[in-house]
Amino acid sequence: MGCVLPALTPRRIFRLSFHFGFFQFMMPVLGWAVASGVSDLVRSVDHWIGFGLLAFIGGKMLYEGIRGDTAEEEALKDPTKGMSLVTRSVATSIDAFAVGLTLGLMKGGVWGPSVIIGLVAAAMSIAGMLLGRYVGRKTGRAAEIIGGLVLIGIGVKLLIEQLSGP
Repeated sequence: MGCVLPALTPRRIFRLSFHFGFFQFMMPVLGWAVASGVSDLVRSVDHWIGFGLLAFIGGKMLYEGIRGDTAEEEALKDPTKGMSLVTRSVATSIDAFAVGLTLGLMKGGVWGPSVIIGLVAAAMSIAGMLLGRYVGRKTGRAAEIIGGLVLIGIGVKLLIEQLSGP
C-alpha cells in the first residue's frame, strides 16, 4: 500500500494497520470457535480460500501495475477503504484462522496469542507502509507488479504446502 498510494496520510496508515491488526486478532478466535465441530471441513478447504483470495488480490495488483492508471484514477481509488480493505484484511489473515483451529484442537488458550498476533500485525503494517512509501518512490509501478507477484507466490506456496501433506 505504501508503494502505490499517492499520499500516505496518518489516517490511511491507521485504517490499514487497525484493520490488519483486528482481522489478525479475530481470525484465530474464529478458528478456535470453529474447532469444536467442523474443523475437518474447514481445514480441507482453508488453503483453497487463502490461495483464491491471495491470487485475486495479487492478480489485481499485477493488472493495475501493468495497465497503469491515470492521475485522476489513482486519486479516486483508495485501497485503505471499503471492500478493498476488508478483502485484503481477510486474505492476509487466513493463516491466523488455521492457527485458531490448531489452538482449539489442542485445547489451548486463544486470547493471549490472538492479542499478540493482532498487535504485531498492526505494528508490521505501519512499518510496511512506511517502508513501502520509500521503496515506491524508488521503484514506481514495478513495486506494485512485484507486490502482486509476491502475493500470488504466497498463495501458491500455501496451496502446495497443504496439498503435499504433512
